[in-house]
Amino acid sequence: MIWRTFARCVRCRHLPWLVLFVAAILILQHRMDVHQVKRVEPSQDVARNEQNRSGEVGRECLQRRQNATAEIEISQPLDISYLYLAGTLPKSRKYLSIGISSVRRVKENYLLDTLQSIFEKSSDVELEQMVVVIYLAEFDVSWSTRTAAEIKAKFGSHVGAGRLLIIQCSKDIYPTLEGLKRNYNDPEERVQFRSKQNVDYAFLVNFCSDLSDHYLMLEDDVLCAQNFLSSIKRSVASTKGSPWTTLTFSKLGYIGKLYRNADLPKLARFLLMFYDEMPCDWLLELFRKAEAQPHEMRFKPSLFQHMGTYSSFKGKRNQLKDDEFREFVGSLPDNPPALVFTDIQVHEQHSPGKAYEFGTGHFWGKSPRKGNYFLVVFERPVEISEIYIWTGSPEHKGDILHSGMVELGRGKAQEKSHQDCKSYAQLGPFNSGKFEMKNVSTFTSEPIECVRVLVTGDQIDWLIISDVNIWIKTGK
Repeated sequence: MIWRTFARCVRCRHLPWLVLFVAAILILQHRMDVHQVKRVEPSQDVARNEQNRSGEVGRECLQRRQNATAEIEISQPLDISYLYLAGTLPKSRKYLSIGISSVRRVKENYLLDTLQSIFEKSSDVELEQMVVVIYLAEFDVSWSTRTAAEIKAKFGSHVGAGRLLIIQCSKDIYPTLEGLKRNYNDPEERVQFRSKQNVDYAFLVNFCSDLSDHYLMLEDDVLCAQNFLSSIKRSVASTKGSPWTTLTFSKLGYIGKLYRNADLPKLARFLLMFYDEMPCDWLLELFRKAEAQPHEMRFKPSLFQHMGTYSSFKGKRNQLKDDEFREFVGSLPDNPPALVFTDIQVHEQHSPGKAYEFGTGHFWGKSPRKGNYFLVVFERPVEISEIYIWTGSPEHKGDILHSGMVELGRGKAQEKSHQDCKSYAQLGPFNSGKFEMKNVSTFTSEPIECVRVLVTGDQIDWLIISDVNIWIKTGK
């Protein structure tokens, strides 16, 4: 009866993502049992543990499957055995766990540089709040052992402090990687590579589910911004209790995806359920939508940069760069409470407030004319120290403000359809679609009630205002 009802629902074009996700969990129950995570002690011999997995552990898993109940404990980690190659579990729960999956590369290897960047760009206080988990996703145990020894030799202090662990799983617990569907007309080798990668990440996030409050997904070839953990904490705080599943700190693939650790068991199941369907970054987007977060919440500037030149897939060249990455981010803007208005025709749902609110998107308007405005009216007068306003986007580089001026206003008043200020003073023009000014207080030390972007010339291109960042004077 349940499945007949579900079949009728599938034909409905308004089927909620949540129903699909629950259906996926039900099907996954037939593939894997849900119990407590088992971990192999680090003192055990690597070869002996490898042998045990194909024997005793395999029989135990089979017995558990035969005795499994129908109860689905989706909040608990999957029953997976892990082999510790270096490090032990931290003694206390951390704020952030950082997960990195790494395989043997045909050409350059960037893993050590990535770890160096993580630790160098973090203060002592930040290091105490994190744990880094490296999942060596190679089935060659000898390679993994050598790599773990190399990492431990260079970062022994972090291993000893309980903030760096290196783990691995046996090939025996992986689902089949042969004869998979060739979705998107990908060659068989590509399908096998991306399917295994999905399983790698499923096992990694599953391991990290009990380690911290938040989980950050990185690749093994990234450069980090200075004090990225503190920037992440401020960004999380800025969501002000709004529901979210994924926060994004890079525009590239699955670099810089942040999750609550409570969601990791569900994410692990989701990746395993659809491991052979599509690439990992696509699955992560589907998971976000299944968890009722329809839009990406991406914070800028980006905190992580792809630094590799060669892909882990056959050593192909991969020179993707995030042009919104800033190595030295500084403090997040204050953006005091305000209302945002514009008389530019809005494209779809890209309302003006999205350029001002953290992580909600951007404003997108149609072909502004001379005299059009984009207006921020503060709830209370503020003393401004810095203003950054960026237009355009990497996907629509031409949709910048070609000719415009930033003005500061006073004398807030109610107009017919919106609030406005009675008088304005020019602060400065846009340059190549950007306006950036520090030390605004040298221009005026009086409280400001409005910031207005005034269009000073007609343009054919549409206009994206991606960020309006405002800092107020300390102590005000």
